[in-house]
Amino acid sequence: MNTPTAAAGGLQARPRPGRPVAAVGVRPGVWLAAALVLGFLLLFMVLPVGRVFYTAFVEADGTPTVGHFVAFFSQGLMKESFLNSLYVASVSSIFAALIAVPLAYFTVRFDFCGAILIQTLGVLPLIMPPFVGAVAMQLIFGRSGSLNLLLGEWFGVTLPIMEGLNGVIFVESIHYFPFILMNLTVALRNIDGAMEEAAMNLGCRGWRLFWRVIFPLALPGFVAGASLVFVKVFDDLGTPLVLGQTNLLAPQAYLRITQVGLEDPMGYVISVIMIVFSIAAMALSARVLKGRDYATTQKGGGSIRRRRLSPLGALAAYAWIGAVLLIVLSPHLGVLLLSLAQVWSFSPLPDAYTLAHYATVFQDSSGMIKNTLLYCSLAAGLDVILGVTIAYLIFRTTLPARQWLDWIATASLAVPGIVLAIGFLRLFKGITLPGTDTLLTSTWVMIMLAYAVRRLPYALRSCVAALQQVHVSLEEAAESLGATALRTIRRVTVPLMAGGILAGFVTSFITAAVELSATILLTSAESQAPMSYGIYLYMQSVAGRGPGAALGVLAIVVVAIGTYLSHGVVERTQSRFAPSAKEAQA
Repeated sequence: MNTPTAAAGGLQARPRPGRPVAAVGVRPGVWLAAALVLGFLLLFMVLPVGRVFYTAFVEADGTPTVGHFVAFFSQGLMKESFLNSLYVASVSSIFAALIAVPLAYFTVRFDFCGAILIQTLGVLPLIMPPFVGAVAMQLIFGRSGSLNLLLGEWFGVTLPIMEGLNGVIFVESIHYFPFILMNLTVALRNIDGAMEEAAMNLGCRGWRLFWRVIFPLALPGFVAGASLVFVKVFDDLGTPLVLGQTNLLAPQAYLRITQVGLEDPMGYVISVIMIVFSIAAMALSARVLKGRDYATTQKGGGSIRRRRLSPLGALAAYAWIGAVLLIVLSPHLGVLLLSLAQVWSFSPLPDAYTLAHYATVFQDSSGMIKNTLLYCSLAAGLDVILGVTIAYLIFRTTLPARQWLDWIATASLAVPGIVLAIGFLRLFKGITLPGTDTLLTSTWVMIMLAYAVRRLPYALRSCVAALQQVHVSLEEAAESLGATALRTIRRVTVPLMAGGILAGFVTSFITAAVELSATILLTSAESQAPMSYGIYLYMQSVAGRGPGAALGVLAIVVVAIGTYLSHGVVERTQSRFAPSAKEAQA
């Protein structure tokens, strides 16, 4: 297809795919879009986090000081919480790796029946909030749980799986290991199979082959997943609170702000430490890979020759994977049983079953379900608008310093939810809605905005990937035929990005639906509460655990349906626009 070189819309010669459309200057609309995006990021991400940092380093009268940090490390409880958070995050990452690495390796590098099903089941823990599964896992693995009751009856022993910090590590490892599984699976598939064959021809086999050849080549995927696990565990608030472990940084920040007040500097010191260590974990992961070359000359997916396991090896592998999947899916089973249990105490299984908990939820908590749908829909919609705009500014304009928009938006990954909520409360303290006496921090808008900021990187990455697959010649053709830039975006670019936009929307929606860290601080009235806050309230009492589990099941169903529908729509969208993409490349 011949590409027009007319000057319509200020276009010059056709650029290389994926590069910005060359333009004489930057249109005013581009400057306006960039200003609006930057204003949003500054107001609702940079300034709140900056306010947290500022408060941590000044006295009440504004005098600069590091005394708050000295006071932090001089208190025994704070030092203990700091060390406990590092310990829990580090050990959880190790145990998550022990679960994920064998699953990824066996299902990718061997001729393994049911590999896709195993990988799919391995990702399921992510669709359930870890604090929801924590209660169910207490009933299964706790001191008086199903497992220990059976072990005590049969063998006279019990296992301290859910005792103290062990319980937090156990729950977090099971919930977050899919981050390593997904990243490592992709990395293993991209390894050139010829390298593995060459090593085998030289006598490298078994563990030595994996440790000296396969794993080093897949290290980027492993490091990416492990760093995500560390950051997520380090700033998790809900699981320690539900398990009664408050001697960690996130619970201490929450308790200091809620019990002492917004003026207490210790909450801000903790917040700064959490951000610093989150950023440090990501920087360290990049540092580990710096200066090393992991590229191969051939795409691995088509060249891998899957090896067959011996009958004994296959039996052992299936037995191990079955045991692992049984453990990682136990929270889902436990939540389902708890939601149906009339009585479940000191017995391996519930003594009686009922649907009364679901009736209670629909009667008392229908507003929470509506609030969740409203907040998450608005937040996800805002995220995809921002994601599409930032992606377009980066790849289709010559705007100076446009890459900074991507960096600032992505930086919210390193900001824990509780820190962002504290920043909101501090920055917007005393500000009322125009024409009313209602404080801005007491409205549901703050909850929605916190969801949008926290989930923006997920939608952004989907939109960036989608735009990179749209050939610029299609937009050039539209503009050469007289379409304005805005009409081209609306009628050509956005429809071709529909699959990625929907994927970003759903990812933002489903992850926001289980957000607790920011929610727990920003919810000022039960009428504003979303499902995650309602689950947390229910779980605070033994009598409320049944309805809490029922609400948790509904949250899982909402997330699962959204994920399933998104995959179907994405596939249909990709097949619909595939001919256009091929024509553009012709």
